[in-house]
Amino acid sequence: MAGHIITVIGGKGGVGKSQFAANLAFAYAAENRNKVLLLDFDQKASGDQNFITGIKSKKTIKDLSEFNGSVDPRSIMQFVSAHPMGVQYVGMPDDVTASSGIDSEGLGKVLKAAPNMYPVTIIDGGSELTPLTLKALEYSTAIFLVVTPDILALNQTRRLYSELVTLLFPKDMLILIGNQVQKGHPVTPEVMGKTIGKPVFATVPKDDQTCVQALNAKKPVMVVAKNSTFAKAVVDCVRKLTQKSVLKTLARLNKPKDVQASKASSSGDGGEGAEKGNTWTALKSRIHKSLVEEMDLKKTDNDDPKAQIILREQTKKMVVELLNKEDTKSILTSRDDMNQIVKEILDEALGLGPLEDLLADKQCSEIMVIGPNKIYYEHSGKIKKSNITFTNDRQVLSVIERIVAPIGRRIDEKTPYVDARLQDGSRVHAIIPPCALDGCTITIRKFPENRLTYKDLVKFDSMTQNMADFLRIAVEAHKNIIVSGGTGSGKTTLINVLGSFIPANERVITCEDSAELDLPQDHVVRLETRPPSLEGDGEIDIRCLVKQTLRMRPDRIVVGECRGGETLDMLQAMGTGHEGSMTTVHSNNPRECIGRIETLVQYAGAGLSAKAIREMISNAVHLIIQQSRLDDGSRRVTYVTELGGMQGDVVILQDIFVYQQRGFDKSGKIQGEFQATGFIPKFIEILEKKGYNVPRGLFTNNHPPQKKPAAAASAPAGQKPAQQGNRPQGKAPQGRPDPRKKKKE
Repeated sequence: MAGHIITVIGGKGGVGKSQFAANLAFAYAAENRNKVLLLDFDQKASGDQNFITGIKSKKTIKDLSEFNGSVDPRSIMQFVSAHPMGVQYVGMPDDVTASSGIDSEGLGKVLKAAPNMYPVTIIDGGSELTPLTLKALEYSTAIFLVVTPDILALNQTRRLYSELVTLLFPKDMLILIGNQVQKGHPVTPEVMGKTIGKPVFATVPKDDQTCVQALNAKKPVMVVAKNSTFAKAVVDCVRKLTQKSVLKTLARLNKPKDVQASKASSSGDGGEGAEKGNTWTALKSRIHKSLVEEMDLKKTDNDDPKAQIILREQTKKMVVELLNKEDTKSILTSRDDMNQIVKEILDEALGLGPLEDLLADKQCSEIMVIGPNKIYYEHSGKIKKSNITFTNDRQVLSVIERIVAPIGRRIDEKTPYVDARLQDGSRVHAIIPPCALDGCTITIRKFPENRLTYKDLVKFDSMTQNMADFLRIAVEAHKNIIVSGGTGSGKTTLINVLGSFIPANERVITCEDSAELDLPQDHVVRLETRPPSLEGDGEIDIRCLVKQTLRMRPDRIVVGECRGGETLDMLQAMGTGHEGSMTTVHSNNPRECIGRIETLVQYAGAGLSAKAIREMISNAVHLIIQQSRLDDGSRRVTYVTELGGMQGDVVILQDIFVYQQRGFDKSGKIQGEFQATGFIPKFIEILEKKGYNVPRGLFTNNHPPQKKPAAAASAPAGQKPAQQGNRPQGKAPQGRPDPRKKKKE
């Protein structure tokens, strides 16, 4: 069966094209005694067809556009709502926001399959050439332009007619319908045809009483008053089309392809498929659209590498076949061009599009996407702009959906943001319109391909060997550690390194918003938060997970990041039998970290006084490690600080290691040195009393130089402690030798 699609549009609102389209569908069903499909593509007047037809749609055009399976007479039934007169209907969502977010590309395969299922499909296309309407016009046999006998409607219809001709639609395909025609009116059908430049094919007389009666009854005129002048005129239009085989004749016309790209190119607005006339991008867009219609690209097992390889080979074969059907002589001038465009199309269809090459670059540590045309990345600590782009905003959204689907997350108009991760553990954040004004935005924090160890951090000059040895001792001694730092400073990397120091025979439980920690031990339990469902319930936050860990017999609890009330539960766990636990906090130095933790504890709503919170912090936390990202993009441990109890209302902080910046070299790299303050942590003395042999040389500056300026290598042992401002009154904690006296001796 070779059916036909008729799209009904109007030059402006109020010309009655929606009511005409609905009654045209019912008239076709009655005259030919066949099923007719009626689709509402009018995004501006979303939901109007529900009132005109009186049919309560099961599902909407948005649901149909998101359907991933093959479209056939059986699968389409879950979307259509049937009327006893033989019309099957799919309506537009009532919510304007949902209507505006419909993917026109997703409807391509529906429109391609419709003529094989229905003799006639009627589409209410609205009064604007939206991407949704343009997609309908691509598959239409005829385009009905509905116009009323008034000057504004004639002027706007003439503009619309001219625009369609410019888009290379054949003039014979454009059929003019005169609606609300009155006898004796100065604007006759002849005047209408002469003004627009196309004779009127059929007229529908003005019958306000019948039309209003039908609207009030929420039924089509063909049902309420089939003998009215309005109904008879619509039936005459159907008979004229049928008897003269107009649709069969129009079906043989050559129609334009990829209308959206042509429209964008002619207007120069950089729209979908052909940003600023870019023929390469336009070709990619056309092939990708055809590919979506030919294959179900989402139906694959992401966990099965063999299935992915098979799907990629099948898709590659289809892409080559589609390219061979195109006239590509002026675009693809060499075999390299052919290979490149095939790779780009495959990356967009099956992978993460233009991001694939950046993800494969080991020197690239972060990727930032702002809409389809702006991709920034961090390379060797510096942010640069990429010269590659996405084809259109839909491709960016497809990449986001491809990332979040495997981990059970979602992103839509109601929840336009999401935290996710890639298969390699890289952190992903995405936010889409309406919150993102410039298009879909993606931020990817890449994780290194191989797990970094403390040796790598020493090699990168992020810390010294002495600092690494000390941190290993602290972790093995079950000291509670907080890693402090700003965004992108390397907190997660550092806590991964610290976690690698945990003995293999201990049970570790991690709690994260998005699982990023990658600990080498075998006995690790990984917990992850869950966002609320569509109904707004079922949310599981970090605080809930921390409470659950206390019942899971943990030796260590590692929280990815404390951002709220879970900080109180974490401190209580640290101080009540779960020593050796770790977490990260956003702050700029150890003193500020204390204030930050104090603020976060208050989010729990326990009503604790500031002094009580500080006492809890001083008793629970043993070390604060400050991780910083410096001006040249390098990341270093700038402070290793011990908490030494309370002095009055102030938490005593004593720096053990500090990083002192000396300036910049000629290439703009920061010069500086790590220094031991000479202070011996209290827990080292306790370990020595228990019989452990801890080298005191860790706390001096006579370690081998770590590729630093000569000044760093010649720093004398027992140098004066840095950051004395962290110690109240400039005094050492009571009952402990003062390193400054040791220096004088």
